[in-house]
Amino acid sequence: MNVGIFLDRDGVINEVLSHRVKFVNKPKDFYLLDGVGAAIKRFNKAGYKVFVVTNQGGIGLGYMKESMLDKVHNKMKDDLAEYGASVEAISYCPHKPHAGCACRKPEPQMILDLAKKYHVDVGESYMVGDRAPDIEAGKKAGAKTVLVGSRKEDNVEADLQFADLLAFAKWLIP
Repeated sequence: MNVGIFLDRDGVINEVLSHRVKFVNKPKDFYLLDGVGAAIKRFNKAGYKVFVVTNQGGIGLGYMKESMLDKVHNKMKDDLAEYGASVEAISYCPHKPHAGCACRKPEPQMILDLAKKYHVDVGESYMVGDRAPDIEAGKKAGAKTVLVGSRKEDNVEADLQFADLLAFAKWLIP
């Protein structure tokens, strides 16, 4: 069985609600956060399967089309490749917030589907996020949970907490 690192996208991999970008609806709005390329490369070299699990309610709300999301994700892959880093797969929920679907975090379906497809032992894996729905989805899936960033989240009880993804990677892989 493989061990996975499941990453939320906005706020973990890329900037969101920053001085440069509010939401990432186009490739030009995508900026890797500092240290992300190095962190993912570290996971890759250590043999972890790296996945992105992201809510993309902007599709359901009509702010972007799936074809544009594909372009954003291609930019993310290209930006990561500059660091020698890569992700195994990306899963996203295109539904509106409060749609009641099984795939939108805090529900665990994206994690569980990827785990099944890629033979990942969820209990040995990590879900990394910057918000409560990410941590809740990880817990529901049975993964260890990691909260990153400085966003103040009430009632978030992650197993681990770090300033950013690179700090977590350095802790996990000294």
